Amino acid sequence: MCFRCLLLFFAQIQDMDQGGRPLLKRTPLYDVYSRYGGKTIDFGGWDLPVQYTGILAEHAAVRTRAGLFDVSHMGEFDVSGPHALALLQNLATNDVSRLADGQALYTPLCNERGGVVDDVLIYRYAVDHYLVVVNAANIDKDFEWFTRHSRGAQIINRSPEIAQLALQGPLAQTILMRVAASEVRDIPYYHFREDVAVAGIPCLVSRTGYTGEDGFELYAAAENATQLFRVLMEAGADAGLLPVGLGARDTLRLEARLPLYGHELTADISPLEAGLGPFVKLDKPDFIGKSALTAQKQQGIPRKLCGFVLEDRGIARAGHPVYIAGREVGVVTSGTMSPTLRKSIGLALIEREYGEIGRTLAVAVRGKSVQGAIVKTPFYRRSQ
Repeated sequence: MCFRCLLLFFAQIQDMDQGGRPLLKRTPLYDVYSRYGGKTIDFGGWDLPVQYTGILAEHAAVRTRAGLFDVSHMGEFDVSGPHALALLQNLATNDVSRLADGQALYTPLCNERGGVVDDVLIYRYAVDHYLVVVNAANIDKDFEWFTRHSRGAQIINRSPEIAQLALQGPLAQTILMRVAASEVRDIPYYHFREDVAVAGIPCLVSRTGYTGEDGFELYAAAENATQLFRVLMEAGADAGLLPVGLGARDTLRLEARLPLYGHELTADISPLEAGLGPFVKLDKPDFIGKSALTAQKQQGIPRKLCGFVLEDRGIARAGHPVYIAGREVGVVTSGTMSPTLRKSIGLALIEREYGEIGRTLAVAVRGKSVQGAIVKTPFYRRSQ
């Protein structure tokens, strides 16, 4: 074996466990999980908690009190320079130029065919400086996509340096104000503030989330993650704050009809098909995928993402086929038993002409035809 091959071999085995399996990535909070009873799973190559006290209890905590999530596996890109806005406008379907300093924006990023590369949050520090938050499974792919289309902008992958926590629920503001400056109360939805001291820890605090509830996402240096998590848990102890894992994160986002990349959004599903039309600004200057999306809108969107509730016993899962009037018309993208509604709910991408609300359908669940109906979404909407 040549010397170069030996180096490559030893580099590869360093990334394997004793059983020859690839080592899972860990967030800065990995050692904290066990202290709260966290049970971890392989989630896209990350060793993350699926639950702590239990999915139902954690889901209820977020809906009625508050929950704390470790979402440090998400990626963060620093985009700066005089060409930063031009780069983001070219990649995003939404209009980044409308952002003011201290404001955030949700947007899909599309390929030339109109399929989704990723869905991201963009935070504007200044007209020439932004933070882009990308999905964990897409960090490497997105970074290559950004650099390929850089247009002279400076792009730095800050993901290893940054930890992200999400404090969500009706009591999130009350809890955060116990350890942070009162200014967090005045942060509007989809806005943020830099350098907010949370128990002395500098954080970027944004009023955003992935649960359908009010709440905040906090970005801090990775080395401060453990202290920040403990501070927030202690501040919310008497308010019923619970740490929350991936299980409840999924049931919460699905009740709120929030898309999950790889399910409702893929390189072969357009944002128009996924019901994200409000985040696609076809009247702005050219961007990647605009021609394909414009043609799709003019010709008629071929598929439609629909919410459904099953009336018979059974839980639909991603990949289960959907039938209407005996004809296979689509596929389930996500499904679960809703803890709030106590019904089996799901999202399915189906042929557009079959997507009207109230239409009956059937989902093939483990070889059994389970009856249901298309319903209006979101399944859950918080009271204001």
